[in-house]
Amino acid sequence: MDDIMRPSSGASGLGLASVFPPGLQAIYGECRRLYQDQPNPLQVTAIVKYWLGGPDPLDYISMYRNLGCPAQEIQEHWHYVSFGLSDLYGDNRVHEFTGPDGPSGFGFELTFRLKREPDETAPPTWPAELMQGLARYVFQSENTFCSGDHISWHSPLDNSESRIQHMLLTEDPQLQPVQTPFGLVTFLQIVGVCTEELQAAQQWNGQGVLDLLRSVHMAGGPWLITDMRRGETIFDIDPHLQQERVDKGIESEGSNLSGVSAKCAWDDLSHPPEDEDDSRSICIGSQPRRLSDKDTEQIREALRRGLELNGKAVLPPISSQRQNHDRPQSRKNSLESESSTAIVPHELVRTRQLESVHLKFNQESGTLLPLCLRGRLLHGRHFTYKSITGDTAITFVSMGVEGAFATEEHPYAAHGPWLQVLLTEELVEQMLDDLQDLTAREEPILPKEYSWPDKKLKISILPDGAFDSPLQ
Repeated sequence: MDDIMRPSSGASGLGLASVFPPGLQAIYGECRRLYQDQPNPLQVTAIVKYWLGGPDPLDYISMYRNLGCPAQEIQEHWHYVSFGLSDLYGDNRVHEFTGPDGPSGFGFELTFRLKREPDETAPPTWPAELMQGLARYVFQSENTFCSGDHISWHSPLDNSESRIQHMLLTEDPQLQPVQTPFGLVTFLQIVGVCTEELQAAQQWNGQGVLDLLRSVHMAGGPWLITDMRRGETIFDIDPHLQQERVDKGIESEGSNLSGVSAKCAWDDLSHPPEDEDDSRSICIGSQPRRLSDKDTEQIREALRRGLELNGKAVLPPISSQRQNHDRPQSRKNSLESESSTAIVPHELVRTRQLESVHLKFNQESGTLLPLCLRGRLLHGRHFTYKSITGDTAITFVSMGVEGAFATEEHPYAAHGPWLQVLLTEELVEQMLDDLQDLTAREEPILPKEYSWPDKKLKISILPDGAFDSPLQ
């Protein structure tokens, strides 16, 4: 439950520095530098603070009126700043105090810039609830955000009929990082985007799409101001951007999308079933094979992002002690707890080499195969499909990926229900030619089958209903 308030003039003044929390004071100081004429902005405040059992992690959200910059055609807008993802107090009431040298709390605060409508005299308060929702995710998952991240929201940010239904994150263009007594705080700005823009960020990368949004005045401009009434995507405004920038970017730089949750399954064709009751479908059998918690940890990490360490694509090691090198601000050592990852020792799950495999995807998952091949494998990376209906997972790996249990000698290998498929560059190019119709505008007639007999590989694109059966 939030309430709107104005802080008293003394709250942000230096006279109460001795009783004013130092972390809060440091952030206020950066806001005062930018808004010297607004020492007491409107604030949304949590009535019951998080550290007293309240539901909202952010103690305050300040709301400023920003006049923009007419010389750069930057329009007037409302500027929202959160207080609470960083350590405001330094007494362990919310965040563990680890000293001034690292990040303060989660290391960042959220900001948001919303276009001011001509008739508005006060800032709308719905962005405060949006920021509280994102903060709850961070606190509950302990996964932090970074510039370039995308957030699939699947709902208008202001609960209207707007096309702005997702978010990207970037550095705030005006607020500078602040060194507090409890560590460093950076400011990450929320940028509202349309579904097509989110998809471009997923398939290419967030920073590339942010640059496109900056270049289109109607879509945000240099300061990436969100306009909830924007009815056109950047690709509607400039149709050349998709082909000239996004598609060419994927081709030259690769895709940052390292995996998806999907309707998928796979079968081992090396040893055909002896009879109809002896199915080799990976999800059934007298002893259903399930992913160990350590396998699940590795797949989830692969889905979250493809790690690029020392210029090489690396599948994260299956280890409960793994540190996430790509996300130094995260306070979790792994995506699972120590106790859960220790339940099934990795050594007890035998890796099986397979001679021939049959991969099955629904249409939505199948349309991502060309992106997987062109945007990931041709750039020495990996791509994972994780089943939404069971424990099945399929990871495509290229020759350059380290840490894979599929090898050039044994390109198909299974670890429980997790299959890895290693593809050579030559095979990837051949598959791209054969799978061209998956990206056609016309709806394909399903089921559709592709096969590479000399490689003992078959792929089927099936209707969604095929994955509702327990056999899949």
